[in-house]
Amino acid sequence: MQSSQKCGKIYRTFLLGIITMSIRILPEHEIKKTATSFEQPALLFANPQNLYERRAKRLRKLSESHPFAEYLNFAAEVSEVQLKILKMHPLPQDERLTKENFSLDNSIQPLHTKNWKRDVIWREYLAEILAQIKLKATNQITTTIDWLEKASDTEIESLADKLLAEDFSSVSSDKAVFIWAALSLYWLQLAQQIPHTTNMESGENLHVCPVCNAAPVASVVHFGAAQGLRYLHCSLCESEWNMVRAKCSNCNQAEHLEYWSIDEEMAAVRSESCGDCHSYLKILFQEKDPHVEPVADDLATIYLDIEMEEKGFARSGLNPFMFPSEEA
Repeated sequence: MQSSQKCGKIYRTFLLGIITMSIRILPEHEIKKTATSFEQPALLFANPQNLYERRAKRLRKLSESHPFAEYLNFAAEVSEVQLKILKMHPLPQDERLTKENFSLDNSIQPLHTKNWKRDVIWREYLAEILAQIKLKATNQITTTIDWLEKASDTEIESLADKLLAEDFSSVSSDKAVFIWAALSLYWLQLAQQIPHTTNMESGENLHVCPVCNAAPVASVVHFGAAQGLRYLHCSLCESEWNMVRAKCSNCNQAEHLEYWSIDEEMAAVRSESCGDCHSYLKILFQEKDPHVEPVADDLATIYLDIEMEEKGFARSGLNPFMFPSEEA
């Protein structure tokens, strides 16, 4: 799948210095006000078990008659393994995220990949993922798994650091998929431990996750009226954050947005391109298909990525099963 790997290149470095988004713990009077209002939350935390179940089911469905059915089924298997590990080995409470220790002072992107000191349990998740996938793996996948199993802890941590820093040219895409799956399983559970009285403050510079600073996979227009709310879905911690639909999710410009789809059958998944920053990100419409799932539908519409690349647009997001190739 060399074509799919090339579609993941990210051009967002010019924005990295202007992130101002933050989240905060709501005081008690605001919690009561929010609980009795009909306002939609700006920040949504994932339901881990439901997320993996839906993703695997959607991937299996999309694989039917798909040219890349084998890879979609592989992604489904990884999702199923993540769910299995989640149930059998849940992440213990991290004391840094208890109500006593989680303060307003450290709530700006509290799980920022650059600042958060990872627990070694994420490597245990990686080992379990590799062991489970190896049971049914093809020779090519087995070769990758064997390499990762033999690598030292220092080597694995170094690869993780590079991936989280978006240094994708230093990590081959076959290894990246497994490492990211373990990191994401870890970060997803960390996000669950953030006090749920936490809310997002800033409405600007929403091109990265307000919880962990990772890139989005895609955006989803949730159920509702024709102008339903759009949420960007994080590629790492799986949180979602609200962003108005009239702006580019990468540079905030609004004048040169265009929408693309391959055919009407795929109209539930479109690409939103920006003529100002020349980037694009998929946008999914639940009203057109209530079963759309960010990771699965983004991956299955790889031909749309190829079309966008040929039109000169660069992908602004990241799919955990479609990393840029080392040659990119």
